[in-house]
Parts: sequence; structure tokens; C-alpha cells
Amino acid sequence: MTAVLFDFSGTLFRIESTASWLRAVLDDAEITLPEPELTQAAKALHLAGALPGGANPAQLPEELAEVWRIRDQSAELHRAAYTGLSRQVPLPDPGLHDALYDRHKTPAAWTPYPDAAEVLRALCERGIGIGVVSNIGWDLRPVFREHGLDRYVDTYVLSYEHGIQKPDPRLFAVACEALEADPRETLMVGDDRRADGGAAALGCRVHLVDHLPAAERPDGLRPVLELAG
Repeated sequence: MTAVLFDFSGTLFRIESTASWLRAVLDDAEITLPEPELTQAAKALHLAGALPGGANPAQLPEELAEVWRIRDQSAELHRAAYTGLSRQVPLPDPGLHDALYDRHKTPAAWTPYPDAAEVLRALCERGIGIGVVSNIGWDLRPVFREHGLDRYVDTYVLSYEHGIQKPDPRLFAVACEALEADPRETLMVGDDRRADGGAAALGCRVHLVDHLPAAERPDGLRPVLELAG
């Protein structure tokens, strides 16, 4: 392989838990909830699918179905989809819904998988081009910089910057072109069979990892080193 493309959420990084997410925003707003109420609200937000990078909605409201389908095509759609889901859950202050959305975009909300730096560094040392191809509605580059992984990434291809979302092969094609890589010599690594599997239509090889909390997947990326050759 001459290049490896990685998904972001659930592949290289994992979002914090819904309880941690809610607690951080409440602390910033200086709002205190009794622990049972906080736990209940976090559970409701989890079921609603309100945390980007977390679980999908258990039941998608009909009025949000279309914006959810195309949420990764622009920053505005992404915010509308997730704050719309969040607002299904009553919170002490209506402003918390936007604050929750803003929190998930911060580097503090994300943890790299334990072997992410090791794998990215090894690929760089072999001279293999590295790209990040993500369905997302905001600029994730600061997350990589804050966690010291930006140095290994040659190109970022983000859906909202192109108005195209995976599995559309055109998004993967942009990454391959930026890396000057033949798709047939490119490996796509992700956690979503449908979205990341779209790279196969371009001729890329696809490798899937498990979307698990970081502590539960200490070495899920290491097989990439063998696959990349």
C-alpha cells in the first residue's frame, strides 16, 4: 500500500461518554443537578442519539429524518440534526443544547485510541501517505493537533467541506488525489461497513475496526501495519 485513509470517530478517536459530556457542560454553566437526575438525563440523551460520535438514535423523530440523512454535508445541517435530537430531552436551561453541541467539538471531548499514535508513526516512517476521511460537520484538525497526531496526517478530507458524505466514492477519490495515491494501492480503515465500505467502489481495500470505548480497544489498529505491508 502507498497510502492509508482513516475514519475519525470510532477509528482513531473516541468521543467521551454521554454522562461526561453532560457533566462538563453543566459544570461550565455552573448548574448542579442531583446525581439521579444527571444520570437520567444522560441516559435520555444517549437514547436520543444526541452525542455526535456516540450511539445512533434509538428512534429518529420523523421531523428530523431528512436532515439526519444529509447531516454531514454542511456545518449547518450537522448542528441542526444533533441539537434537534438533544432538544428531545428536557434540560434545566434551553441554552444547554447548543453548549452540548459546542462541547463535542473540543479536543477535551475526544480520546485517541491507545495504539493510534504508534500506528500512525510507523506508517509515516515507512513513507506511506496518511489521510483522514470523515463524515463530519466541523473542523477536527484542532483535535489532532491538541493530541499530537496532526504531525502524521498528510491530508484531511471532511464531508462538510466538500458537500459530499461517505459512502460516496468521490470523497475517497479526493483523498487519493491529494496523496497522489492509486486507489488500488490504498487501504481505508474505518468502523462503519456502509460508510467506510464505500471506498471499495473506488478500488481501495477496506479494513473495519470495532467501534468501542478507547479502554476496550487497546490494539485494534495494529493489524493495519501488516495490511499496509
